Amino acid sequence: MDGTVIRITLSLIVPSLILVFAIAFVCTWLVERKRPYLLLLAAGCGLFALGSTSQILYWPPDTGINALVSGTIYTCAVIAVSEGVLSRSGRRSKMLVNLALVLTISALLWYFFYVDRNLIARVYIQNFGYGLILLVAAIRLADLRKGRVADRILFWTLLLFAVHFFPRTLLTIGFSAPAGAKAFGNSVFWQALQLSMAVLGSSLAFAIIGAAISDLIDDLRRERDSDHLTRVLNRRGFEAAVEARRMRHGSRASLVVCDVDQFKAINDAHGHAVGDRVLERVATILRTSSEADDPVGRLGGEEFAIYLAGASGAEAYDCAERLREAIARTDFSDLDLSRPVTASFGIATTAGGPWGDLYKEADGWLYEAKNAGRNRTLPEPVQSMPDVSLRLPA
Repeated sequence: MDGTVIRITLSLIVPSLILVFAIAFVCTWLVERKRPYLLLLAAGCGLFALGSTSQILYWPPDTGINALVSGTIYTCAVIAVSEGVLSRSGRRSKMLVNLALVLTISALLWYFFYVDRNLIARVYIQNFGYGLILLVAAIRLADLRKGRVADRILFWTLLLFAVHFFPRTLLTIGFSAPAGAKAFGNSVFWQALQLSMAVLGSSLAFAIIGAAISDLIDDLRRERDSDHLTRVLNRRGFEAAVEARRMRHGSRASLVVCDVDQFKAINDAHGHAVGDRVLERVATILRTSSEADDPVGRLGGEEFAIYLAGASGAEAYDCAERLREAIARTDFSDLDLSRPVTASFGIATTAGGPWGDLYKEADGWLYEAKNAGRNRTLPEPVQSMPDVSLRLPA
């Protein structure tokens, strides 16, 4: 077989591999369509495969046009990958910035071919330019290095992929370009480029797919552990969150449980649809009025709970009273209720007892609050006695 055919066939392995990843990203998006960043990544992989194929097969056949076409496609591919990774974390670059990058790199490639023909300049413009684009994306995602395992792997893989453009280019091509297309195709630079794209490019693609799968698993876990009506944790999710915080912060904590007063009467008088809206609104008050790290859950029916890691009984009482008053102040007039909406609260504190005992005690105080007339928090904190000791005259 002709050596040129063998070389071209081997060179097509990398774009074919990257094309497989493009298909994988599309298939993943078809499973989870609320992740549009997967389409950006698929576009990036597809564009890279197209640009590489254009360069390898030498199409279009004009050298200058081929350099411009393949270079522009490569630039769009790198920007698409960068935007895809950023978009996953809720960050994006401005469209005008990306357009300016494409135009600038394309203009420089045109200049260093048609005005001042310089292959070395074109090589450095593309490789250093792409490395900088990806490095900026990695820097913007630096917070991922403190995240989940999948996020940390993605960050470090992206950073390594971005940085490798600089030493690889310097060490493999230096400041003298191979003479002719065949010599360039057989150069150390081209072979190292193919190897790095196969290894590091594939590693980055695997890291992104792993992060996407991790996102999907987290979404499924949140859906499993959330109450669909009130959008707070269900009992299973709440108990799992409590266990996680007990392991992280220790078992000293307080539990606040609350129950919507006379909720059955609201359901009987106005129907379950109105009752559901009351529960939704109460849950929103509990969620938005609590600290972000305090789990809020619906334990069943109209009963809710808030777990306060490390909180004392007095702190739990203050929290419960703030929530109780917030519910009592809320305007439910749009539901045309025949009575105001209030809630009763029970609290309990533990220095290390089991979760079941903590809940049982708080639920017992909730029952007492109901019997004592509702719309109150029990037990009230014990007030320390002032120092009233008499000093005898000297």
